[in-house]
Amino acid sequence: MNFGGYPRIVLEEELSEKILLINEIYQSYIEKDISYLLRIHKIEEFSKLVKLMAGEIGKIINLTEISSELGISIKTLKDYLWYLEKTFIIDRVYPFFKNIRKELTKSNIFYFYDPGLRNFSADEFGNLKNKGFVFQNFIYNVLKYRLKNTPSRIYFWRTKEKAEIDFVIEKGNTLIPIEAKYTHLKSPLIPRAMRSFIEKYKVKRAIVFNLSLREKLKINNTEILILPFYEVLNFKI
Repeated sequence: MNFGGYPRIVLEEELSEKILLINEIYQSYIEKDISYLLRIHKIEEFSKLVKLMAGEIGKIINLTEISSELGISIKTLKDYLWYLEKTFIIDRVYPFFKNIRKELTKSNIFYFYDPGLRNFSADEFGNLKNKGFVFQNFIYNVLKYRLKNTPSRIYFWRTKEKAEIDFVIEKGNTLIPIEAKYTHLKSPLIPRAMRSFIEKYKVKRAIVFNLSLREKLKINNTEILILPFYEVLNFKI
């Protein structure tokens, strides 16, 4: 969550050296890969976008606000986001919906492929502050890895009434709502939004990842698993 997964950075023991290496990777990407290969001329605005996106992981993105803040057009912003996706910096997550009138359908959220690069961009490398959303990013990355080469998809769910679920795995006709809580739960906590989703979609299983608690309970016909975060590596999907 703090330093990411680039091998040279992981293997380096000194924080000062880790910072030098991540800065080298970041500058190489911005100044060489993007400016030269993709012929982006507004490098300053592009760099600001990377930093801005680092502070918006797990949040619904408002393109109009971002384009205004950066001083670029909506079209240019969409192009830049596409470049960030295709160069494996950020990953887009689409909303899950059945009822178009009640559930948000147009806005997306984004996560970083590498938390270390995200943290460096947000000036939190080695001094992680926004732990809740970075934890969410971590859970997303592992879920995505486990579902690669399968037809299953990961969505998020948010309604106009502000109910929200971090992740919804769609596996054929099966839905699995998942919440990521960066806390040591003392007792089973089923968020109100999770209860709403369970009631609405009659799912068989729901999961809440946290830092330590392991519990199992039922709401009607739905099994709720409260699992420590490391179980994301091997729980049954």
